[in-house]
Amino acid sequence: MTLNNDTSGPIGGLAPTVFVRNAQLAYHDILLFRDLSLDLAAKEWTCLLGPSGIGKTSLLRLIAGLASEAKAKISVSDHMSLQGRVSYMAQQDLLLPWLSALSNVTIGAKFRGTSPNRGEAMALLQAVGLAGWEESLPHQLSGGMRQRVALARTLMEKRPIVLMDEPFASIDTITRLELQTLAANLLHGCTVFLVTHDPFEALRLAHKIFILKGRPAQLELFQVKGNVPRQIDDPELSNQHALLLNQLSQGRTTLKEQRRLP
Repeated sequence: MTLNNDTSGPIGGLAPTVFVRNAQLAYHDILLFRDLSLDLAAKEWTCLLGPSGIGKTSLLRLIAGLASEAKAKISVSDHMSLQGRVSYMAQQDLLLPWLSALSNVTIGAKFRGTSPNRGEAMALLQAVGLAGWEESLPHQLSGGMRQRVALARTLMEKRPIVLMDEPFASIDTITRLELQTLAANLLHGCTVFLVTHDPFEALRLAHKIFILKGRPAQLELFQVKGNVPRQIDDPELSNQHALLLNQLSQGRTTLKEQRRLP
């Protein structure tokens, strides 16, 4: 089986722009953000950076329909419902320990009561570099291998909108770079929203980078250049990395100042 990453294919061809308007979230009487608006451009990667506790994951969960404490108006460019069109990949691999890698990849079909396409699942495992590990249990796999299974499971769902919450944060640097490239290639044509603490990861993968800063938090755009995924030895990547770190540090200083206000 050959995996088709063409944007005119069954996934990419259906990937819409997602519009988030007037998002609001308060936590323990602290207003984290209010009147927040964000566009996730169709068939592109949008990355979100910001300090811990500012509401990045809450904003992602809001789009996923998992944050009952937050409010927003969410719509899509094709005017269709988001239901059944969103896939979620978390920082933890969330593999079921009693199931093999192959069975974990096909778990969605089992939950829906449909027959899983084992051939497609095996092709995905091969695509993420796990050929020969299909029947291995999670405890027999390294952290990087488990995240590869989680990526294959995400791809198996064939959702045009993919939400990713620091999916590569807990693995070593080299494996992280490999998985970034792999995700960029295999999710080509999808509308992807990635929350990360890693500015370099955002610069490698994003068509657009937003920084969540302040309190109540607001979004600030950081312009990026070049094709995705960007090569790690690209001199422009190093230049942009320095600029992005400077912009992030300014946002952290502002947040500290606001916290000191009476």
